Amino acid sequence: MTRNRSADDLDESGALNAFRRFFALERDVLVLSLAMFAFSLGFQMTNRFLPEYMVALGASGFVVGLFGTAGNVISAVYPYPGGAISDRLGSRYALTLFGLVSTLGFAVWLFAPSVGTITVADVAIRPWIWIFVGLVFAQAWKSFGLGATFAVVKQATDPSRLAAGFASTETFRRTAFLIGPVLAAVLIGLHPNFEVSFRYVLAVAVVFGIVGTVAQHLLYDASEDTLGDSFSGIDAIRRDLREMPPELRPLLVGDTLVRFANGMVYVFFVLVITQFYEVGLDATVSALGRSFAVDLSPEAFFGYLLGVEMLIALLSMAPAAKAAERIGLKPVVALGFSVYALFPVVLIGAPAILSPALSIEWTMVLVFAFSGLRFAGLPSHKALIVGPAERGSGGRVTGTYYLLRNTIVIPSAALGGYLWEFVSPEVAFTVAAAVGVVGTGYFLAFGREFEAYR
Repeated sequence: MTRNRSADDLDESGALNAFRRFFALERDVLVLSLAMFAFSLGFQMTNRFLPEYMVALGASGFVVGLFGTAGNVISAVYPYPGGAISDRLGSRYALTLFGLVSTLGFAVWLFAPSVGTITVADVAIRPWIWIFVGLVFAQAWKSFGLGATFAVVKQATDPSRLAAGFASTETFRRTAFLIGPVLAAVLIGLHPNFEVSFRYVLAVAVVFGIVGTVAQHLLYDASEDTLGDSFSGIDAIRRDLREMPPELRPLLVGDTLVRFANGMVYVFFVLVITQFYEVGLDATVSALGRSFAVDLSPEAFFGYLLGVEMLIALLSMAPAAKAAERIGLKPVVALGFSVYALFPVVLIGAPAILSPALSIEWTMVLVFAFSGLRFAGLPSHKALIVGPAERGSGGRVTGTYYLLRNTIVIPSAALGGYLWEFVSPEVAFTVAAAVGVVGTGYFLAFGREFEAYR
């Protein structure tokens, strides 16, 4: 089987093949997309609600910020060795290992409240500490496996169709982002105590992790994996930094500023809904000639808002990837960066601006629909990262890029947590938006296009 054939070379008959042609789905990209779906269900059912879970277990707002920074540390540290492991061992075995570790992390979160408070040398270890421990494991597939996922798409897709190839994986992944929070919202509604109901969510996430790991190991065809050199320590990192394709440098600067801005406030999105505005949904819905009372807690309402966000993301990603083939990757990436930059100030300020015309519930629906547009640029963004890489080095190039970006972003959540706790949420979100606008402007001024899309 030839890996680098374009989607136009596939068989012309059948609805599935039409779907495959549109999204540039080769077999391994399809398998990867299915695994992404399973793990993204587990991660998105849980991760976006973890700050509220931590607060329920006794954590403060500043501790939530530190949790976000811990996630940033993992995001910075994991991709490079993950990419090196992928290039050395092959994507199949690397992703299987990362899947098992990630599933273990979901289990640690599940049993954290059962451990209770432990006293060691007169120091009380609170239950929320185990959320940090679980994060070390749970983020393995997402971050360790980052280089492997990029490499699989690159080796399976024609260069001029990279954005479409990434749109396929992102569509599967973001479908899980749509279903996951909504399913979590349903499960959260089964018990009035959030700490109890969220453990139902975590139990389901463990199941999805197991299914995703087994599926990707059995279905992925590793016969044509390309293997690179083994990891040789700090010297390898220095070499990869020196050899990073020049097209990536302006993208890296702008992306880093945008992600720093997002990192300042990302973990607080749920707290804006559940604590800052304390907005749920109490309404009567008419359907099929009958009226139904809808009473959603703020935590459950947040899950449905995430569903709205992902619905818009799903509707926009594939058309944006197709548009990139006509106008280039850079304009599409810039659109996503712009929404990333503006969303914090829109989220924190829109209810006050729109309150005379709209209820706060519908305002939040519109705000999260706007947020969904930030994902339109993700497939093009990924194509712009991995496109210039040589065959057999896609994992390391991706790992190097994310090592640099995520290392700089590490303190963002702690800074946002400090501003949230000791200044005000409004200041935290406004500063974040300002940083994001600077990053977007830099990319617009200096960003470079990938040659295959010129």
